[in-house]
Amino acid sequence: MIANPQPQKMSIEQYLDWEPLQDYRYEYVNGEVFAMTGGTILHNDIALNIYRALYPHLRARGCRINVADVKVQVNLNSPYYYPDVVVSCDSRDLNARKFIQYPKIIVEVLSPGTEAKDRGEKFAFYRNMPSLQEYILVESEKISVEFYRRGEGRMWLYSPYTIGEDIIIESVDFSCGIDLIYEGVSFDI
Repeated sequence: MIANPQPQKMSIEQYLDWEPLQDYRYEYVNGEVFAMTGGTILHNDIALNIYRALYPHLRARGCRINVADVKVQVNLNSPYYYPDVVVSCDSRDLNARKFIQYPKIIVEVLSPGTEAKDRGEKFAFYRNMPSLQEYILVESEKISVEFYRRGEGRMWLYSPYTIGEDIIIESVDFSCGIDLIYEGVSFDI
């Protein structure tokens, strides 16, 4: 398939029409599109482990969980991002075809090339989404998981987890050992 050239600026409507015709995924922020970088095998394994752990629990609750290739519409004007894992329990998202609008949980697996954007720009936009209850950052080069949970008003509560601990996803009443998230992942070179 021959991809259309990447325009410099485009409207949301142009982006939503243009992007499905491309060979690569593109995030959209304020009229500009950004090609998604390829992830590592470890990055993929961690995201899939999270999916496998959560899927049976969420299915019983009427929620949907998606990995990697599903974009989130942060608001009506911009941006559109592709988180590594997204969970929505909102009935308006259960039959979504193009993007998720009401995520409850967003997970980003961190890599050296994406960590600053995931911690900064993306979280700044995500935390303004009323439906979002938990933003989870998972290290891909060591065992470490960080949670940001919505608190009162504009407050977000921070909870770090490391080796030997159980992680707790409060918004969907789920817990598991952190070792399940890193199952089959070796940090040795």
